Amino acid sequence: MKFLDEAKIHIRSGGGGNGCVAFRREKYIEFGGPDGGNGGRGGDVIAEAVDGLNTLIDYRYQQHFRAERGQNGMGSNRTGRDGKPIIMKLPVGTQILAEDRETLIADLVEPGQSVVLIPGGKGGRGNAHFKSSTNRAPRRSDPGEDFQELSLWLRLKLFADAGLAGLPNAGKSTFLSRVSRARPRIADYPFTTLHPQLGVVYLDGAEFVLADLPGLIEGAHEGTGLGDRFLGHMERCGVLLHLVDGTQEDVAEAYRTVRHEIVAYGQGLGEKPEVVALNKIDALTPELIEERQAALAAACGHEVFAISGASGAGVETALRALYGHITAHRAPPEPEAAERAAWQP
Repeated sequence: MKFLDEAKIHIRSGGGGNGCVAFRREKYIEFGGPDGGNGGRGGDVIAEAVDGLNTLIDYRYQQHFRAERGQNGMGSNRTGRDGKPIIMKLPVGTQILAEDRETLIADLVEPGQSVVLIPGGKGGRGNAHFKSSTNRAPRRSDPGEDFQELSLWLRLKLFADAGLAGLPNAGKSTFLSRVSRARPRIADYPFTTLHPQLGVVYLDGAEFVLADLPGLIEGAHEGTGLGDRFLGHMERCGVLLHLVDGTQEDVAEAYRTVRHEIVAYGQGLGEKPEVVALNKIDALTPELIEERQAALAAACGHEVFAISGASGAGVETALRALYGHITAHRAPPEPEAAERAAWQP
């Protein structure tokens, strides 16, 4: 299935049904009177997050969504039927934005979470509603409320326990194919990965989701290359695994380039836990591995793992370090800490 993480849609709620003007006239009943019923309520437009979806491709081919209009009221005090709502099934992690693409309307972060985007119109009142002691034969009824319509943007930010970061051709896709059953496109030229790829990693009886994101280059946070569009997917990752190509002359500069883009993007990416690995050590001599591992450790300020996504050397050690951060991220906060965090003076 083709990956799509952004789509524009147009939605319209159902209008309310009109109220009815009717009178009761029956043989042997001396006083008839008004009996026009109310109109039915129009259908809502609802967005709901569901499991099992990881793309917005369905909204590429259908952009218009209209809820059903409420039925008009009828005689004999019969209220019109309410219009059926329309429920849009969206992947978990979808953000719903206004037409300006900046105003956030809803953020669907949990399965089953739903939000009414626009409510249906209220039904109009029939003439039976206006009956009184001084107005026994009202000929007034109200029309139903008109429908509402909006143009919206859907933006998907994938949920993953960990995300792969690095320059193009850092070996991220090869690493993902080594540690999971995912089969991303792999080639010896930059920007082979054009869309995020997800894989499930099984390690020591546990499992977690790893995302391979398109490579970052200098200026990515300003839209250069594939731009900041895919940096948004990192927001949902608990931990980052930063792969640096060990065959590059200046591995420290390669690290700093990507790190600068992550920090410059904002949204809390710079504060996420990070595991750094020197990749492609199968193409290096032991002396070069030691030299470049030390240079990279000096640049990032913490331990650097030496791995090879192609041969599998050192991969399990790096994954265990990564999983240690993931379990810490998944752990719920202590009750007292959570209470302190929730309290605001």
